[in-house]
Amino acid sequence: MQKLIWLSDLHYDAQALVQSHDPRVRLEAAVDLINAHHTDAVCCVVTGDMVETASDASYAALKAALSRLSVPVLPLTGNHDSHALLRAHLPLPDGAMPDFVQYAVALDGHVLIALDTLDEGKDSGLLCEARLSWLETALEAAGETPVSIFMHHQPVKLGLAMLDPDNLTNAEAFWQIVDRYPSVRNVFAGHVHRPTTTHRKGVTITTLPSVLYQAPPEHPPWDWTTFAPAREATRLGVVHLGPEQTTVHFEKICAYDHGGAP
Repeated sequence: MQKLIWLSDLHYDAQALVQSHDPRVRLEAAVDLINAHHTDAVCCVVTGDMVETASDASYAALKAALSRLSVPVLPLTGNHDSHALLRAHLPLPDGAMPDFVQYAVALDGHVLIALDTLDEGKDSGLLCEARLSWLETALEAAGETPVSIFMHHQPVKLGLAMLDPDNLTNAEAFWQIVDRYPSVRNVFAGHVHRPTTTHRKGVTITTLPSVLYQAPPEHPPWDWTTFAPAREATRLGVVHLGPEQTTVHFEKICAYDHGGAP
């Protein structure tokens, strides 16, 4: 059984508040929680939107904040990120795909595949032909070993009216590959700032609340002109990967407090 910590949507900024929340305080609380209770994890995967606005200053400050973690960090891109700047500031595992934040990590009895769904300049996600080809090669190399895929943009519709339009735009091409490999057990995605679970053809797709703030639930209806963060706690995922079963625990990081203090 492998234990991973899963964070998503840090929206880190070197100085500013984001949606009236302090990303520095929120990440510090997450790091403290992990260091206090989860030093036995093999890694901490962060499914994108590492920063709010891609800049050298924010990535440098984020790297310093993450350096306090007692477990290795595996970063991914989200729509707020930059391929080049993330790669310049945050280390990636050996064998990462050139020019992208995409890689595979062999665990004990499991393979973790991190996909780069960033389509720079757009809120929605994309896996170009090169990244799809890489994915197919990685799945072929995994053989019969169970696989979990981590990515930012969700590859399914979740029934979230304001968030579904910005999912992985070529999800059909993604599934055309994944459906050929029964080794794929799980897909873990960020982006929607809400906890959801979908089961599709033997694969469980799970999304995670943000470290910074949560999107409102569907009811009462809202749109981007009325958007305000939900009065909900921030959470992280504790993922237990076994040969026959995957379990995800959701642990509270900070209570909702209109600003960011835990």
